[in-house]
Amino acid sequence: MTIKISTQAPRGTAPDAGRSRSTVPARLRIAAILLYAIFIGVLLAVTVRVSSPQNESIWSVYETPGDLIRLALGFGVCLWILFHLFMLPKDAEGYRTWIYLGMIVVPFALLLAFAIW
Repeated sequence: MTIKISTQAPRGTAPDAGRSRSTVPARLRIAAILLYAIFIGVLLAVTVRVSSPQNESIWSVYETPGDLIRLALGFGVCLWILFHLFMLPKDAEGYRTWIYLGMIVVPFALLLAFAIW
């Protein structure tokens, strides 16, 4: 008597059909995305403010090399932040983490932005 054990899914089923997918409740998803977007937006605004030239105009950035370097680094950081704005969590735990983390870091980020301006 031979017992055949197969690790493959039966024909006609999806490869991950055996795994249970965790569904994310709509309230959790909306709240996490909102907190995430607010945090990333405030972080982007603070980065733009800090990387702006010290002189009066953006066109005077070429007068001092420090302003040019600050502007170039700020531009790169802003692109990196914008890239991460569109990367949402992949599972329910990620959304739950952003709920807990967002309730702490969003008020702190808003306070920081208010202090910088």
